[in-house]
Amino acid sequence: MPEISPNLWFDTEAEEAAEFYCSVFPNSKILAVTRYPEGSDRAGSVLTVTFELDGQRFLGLNGGPQFKFNEAVSLEIRCADQEEVDYYWEKLTGDGGEEGMCGWVADRFGLSWQVIPKGMEEMFADPDPKRAQRAWQAMMKMRKIDIAEMHRAADGAPVS
Repeated sequence: MPEISPNLWFDTEAEEAAEFYCSVFPNSKILAVTRYPEGSDRAGSVLTVTFELDGQRFLGLNGGPQFKFNEAVSLEIRCADQEEVDYYWEKLTGDGGEEGMCGWVADRFGLSWQVIPKGMEEMFADPDPKRAQRAWQAMMKMRKIDIAEMHRAADGAPVS
């Protein structure tokens, strides 16, 4: 089976981004840094950074300002519980990141993430369509996902 790994295009901040991501995710590390060769207009500056986030390999490329991240592609973080949701939400929105709706975050580099607790999808697949609808409606009003609040909504309790 071939290995599939995301390649992320940055202007000049691939190394800074890799260091940041490695500080946020456990069991993560920078594997290699390559530099633009002599004779190029960016000679000596970082060209690529290969890194792993908890075993998933990524490549950051300093390709210039031509392309920017947008929400058409996002990375999903499946969190074990609300504590993990809170941790990743705080880390990714801090220092210039932006909160989005329904668990979406754009970090300070513009990369989109979905910070999603386990069990959320099952709520939308509930055999009782009214429960699923109430959970969905609660989520649609949230920025950071609050799984307990979604359960309360699914159960028909008033939500804040």
